[in-house]
Amino acid sequence: MSFVHVPVLLNETIEGLNIKPDGTYVDLTVGRAGHSSEILKRIPQGKLICFDQDEEALENSRERLGLISPNFELIKSNFEHVSEILNGRGIHQVDGILADLGVSSPQLDDPKRGFSYKEEEPLDMRMDLDNPLTAARVCNEYPFEELVRILRLYGEDPDAYKIAKAIVRRRDQMPLRTTLDLAMCVKEAKSQKALSKKGHPAKQTFQAIRIEVNHEEAALERMLLEAPNLLKSGGRLAIITFMSLDDRLVKDRFRQLSTVEGSRHGPALMPSEIEKPGFQLVNRKPIVPSAKELDENHRSASAKLRILQRI
Repeated sequence: MSFVHVPVLLNETIEGLNIKPDGTYVDLTVGRAGHSSEILKRIPQGKLICFDQDEEALENSRERLGLISPNFELIKSNFEHVSEILNGRGIHQVDGILADLGVSSPQLDDPKRGFSYKEEEPLDMRMDLDNPLTAARVCNEYPFEELVRILRLYGEDPDAYKIAKAIVRRRDQMPLRTTLDLAMCVKEAKSQKALSKKGHPAKQTFQAIRIEVNHEEAALERMLLEAPNLLKSGGRLAIITFMSLDDRLVKDRFRQLSTVEGSRHGPALMPSEIEKPGFQLVNRKPIVPSAKELDENHRSASAKLRILQRI
């Protein structure tokens, strides 16, 4: 299929990475190489290493990046393994790391992938098609209590209990097979007041099940522990989030790294004796899309960019 890919917060991200022509950079979510293409153009003597779980995205990126420079490597892997994979290649420190945590537009728009709650598609939602866990398995095989937990934790939906009940009631009659089967369960569980609110009523449910299928939160937590330690002095980690759940994890981890809890301060201490953090926030408030970008790309609406620098 042919897709037009519009990278979110492109200029702000490239500027925030403070790219060096001979630097080594890592894109943890290459997608269709929107951000990576601009990074690669700016490192004629450097190297770009790109991760993605989606084989189709990697093949698309290989073609696009190959037109710019040969100074890149593509790796099919979840970004939670970034330290292990880079260290295995003899790379222990890099100049910059980028992660765009949004589901890519091609995945959302491809009817085979099952991410849409507006069209009838297979109940899939896998970013990595080698992953044995699908949305259909979650809906049809998970115990009721586990469904409630997922919908509450990852979807932050106040109707999680009712939606889980509707899913179980539906699957007792026949298995859920399509995205519209799941969307219908949500609509059955929601009150008229909830259904009348702006936005699709199934958005939070689809988000929750997608996160479970792809183990997104566990992977993000591990990446946030490991990626900062891969940075050289002056190196930067830029992360774009689209969900409050992800943004809280990034914000809290960045704050933890850029402050020193319980530091000893007092008139008896010399400045050199005062403990200092190893990282600093490049932007204290998240960078959000401009009015122009919002007008041109409605999917950028919830994007937030946070940048951390190693001191």
